[in-house]
Order: sequence, then structure tokens, then C-alpha cells
Amino acid sequence: MEGNMKVAVMLGIGKMGFTTRPIPQPKDDEVLVKLEYVGICGSDIHYYEHGAIGDYVVKPPFVLGHEPGGTVVEVGKNVRHLKVGDRVALEPGKTCGHCEACRTGNYNLCNDVIFFATPPVDGVFQEYVAHEADLCFKLPDNVDTMEGALIEPLAVGFHAANQGGAHIGQTAVVFGAGCIGLMTMMALKAEGVGRVYVVDVMDKRLEKARELGATVVINSKKENVLDRINALTDGRGVDLCIETSGQEICTRQAVDISRKGATIVFVGYPASGEETLPVSKILDKELTFKSVFRYRHIYPMAIEAVATGKVNVKGVVTNVFDFDDIQNAMDRSVNDKADIVKSVVKIS
Repeated sequence: MEGNMKVAVMLGIGKMGFTTRPIPQPKDDEVLVKLEYVGICGSDIHYYEHGAIGDYVVKPPFVLGHEPGGTVVEVGKNVRHLKVGDRVALEPGKTCGHCEACRTGNYNLCNDVIFFATPPVDGVFQEYVAHEADLCFKLPDNVDTMEGALIEPLAVGFHAANQGGAHIGQTAVVFGAGCIGLMTMMALKAEGVGRVYVVDVMDKRLEKARELGATVVINSKKENVLDRINALTDGRGVDLCIETSGQEICTRQAVDISRKGATIVFVGYPASGEETLPVSKILDKELTFKSVFRYRHIYPMAIEAVATGKVNVKGVVTNVFDFDDIQNAMDRSVNDKADIVKSVVKIS
């Protein structure tokens, strides 16, 4: 496809703008996708607000966005499983395929991954993208491209649940009711965990958690988490804790409320990169700690969960912004965290 496309670029901290770039041409193993929806992730907000995450530093002009859904408009000559008109969810990270992590199936740990919107790799707040066809997953007829854009954060939630060995009969707690926390809560429910309690300090987010199926919600500003969990579990504690907030106090609470032999999964990044934990208590309880870095082999599972009605990803969305309103979309997402749980940008 010839011509130019509109691209939203981050021009500096707190500043968005637009430019035009040539529509990319798909390689033999790629497809060209007309993007329709792209979610705003917490990492996008952090880059926009601070200009960096750890060693990943934005050098403007930079394109944010790594949660895309759209429609195939052109296919490379080697592509057989997709055709023009197919609606797809795009997994945003292309790995090397040759390193130990890739060869053992742990491709999310590849050191040479090329991941949308991770500097210096541009993201997809733009009209078209050429992407590896094997990383574009066809959506069933009853799953639209907004839901396709939300498969990426749902994949994080399912990977967290899988890392924790989630299964029927367990009791679990999710710390944090932002987008990833809510996706994790729904993934746990989809995998059979009957009782999922959600902890946060923002009432609107807890209301959303309750709406989407949380068994009990706990505002830790208003209630003692340990006392409430003890009351809910008759003093036994919970089998699984998933920490998505990145707050040290939540990790310490997770240690307190976990039964002996339980598992705690780290998902949220601490602002400082470090936490101090009660190791003696961890040893006494023989707790298992797991962690999450993105996901692997999850997209088909996540898409099926949405298609079969086990997960309501659209229910997480609180705001949809037009592409032309990208500056306001980013500003609102930064400044209105108490009311905005998840924003999505409608590209076309």
C-alpha cells in the first residue's frame, strides 16, 4: 500500500504532537494492519510523565502505544494463515528465536526482543503497522478490535495467574485494581479460582472490581487488610497473592495474609526498584515467590476466554478517546488516575 499515514509522537515530557510517515511495506512474513484501537498502558503514561523507565529513556520524537487491535489490509507472500479483512490482536514483542530463552519456550525473557513502545523501538499510536504475521492472532467473529487491543493486558493477567498455579478450590487476593489488577482478577476467575478478593485504596477502582466479579473488595485505607482476610478465611489465610500495585506495603501485607506454603506473584514494579521484606516470616511460612515479565504463549488462551464470555475485557475500559485527542487522552490518564481505570484510543 502506497501513501502516508498519521502518527502521534511524544515530543517531550507531557507533550504530544502529530506527524506523517510513509505507510510501512510488509515483508514476506509480515502483514500490514490498519489499526483501529490502541490501549494506553501504564508504561505509556510513565514514559509520557517521566521520560524514562529505568534504563529505557525516550528520545523524542517517540511513538507510544503497544496494545493494538486492527484489520489486515495486506499480506506478505509467505503468509498463509491470515488474509485481507481478518481482524487481529497483535502481540507486540518480536524475539530472536535463537537464544536459550527462546529455544526453551521462555521467549518473553529474550534479551534481543523488539517490543513496541520500548525505547528505541517506536510504538503503534499510528494508522498502520507492518508486523510479523505469526504475532498477529485472528479474532473470532464475536470479538471486535477493541477487545483485540485489550488482549495484551489480559495476557499479563493470565501469565500472572499461571505463574501462581491458579486452580479451582483456591482463595486468592489481588493487590491493585488498576487495569492489570482487574485483568488478573478476571483471569483467576476464568481459571477456576472461586474466591478472589481485591485490595486497593481507590473506591472507583474497587467498584469496577466488584462489577467485574471480585468476591470481596477491600479498601486498605479504611480497613485492616490482615483482619479482614482473617475474618474471610477463618484465620487460615489465602493460597495465592498477586501483587500488581508495586507498593512495598502491599507485598508485606501479602506475606501477612498468606497461609503457610502459599505463593506470592510479583507483577507491579516498585517505584524505587527495591523493597524490604520480612524474610523471617517468609521462611517460617515457606512461601513461594514468583514474578512476571510480560507473558508467553498466552494470546490464544486470552482470546478464547474473551470469545467464550469468561472474561469481559471491555468492562475494564472507562474512557475512549479519538486519535485526534491524543494530547488530552494522555493528560487525563496522568492526572485523573482516581477516575480513569483504562483508556483506549480509537485510531479509525
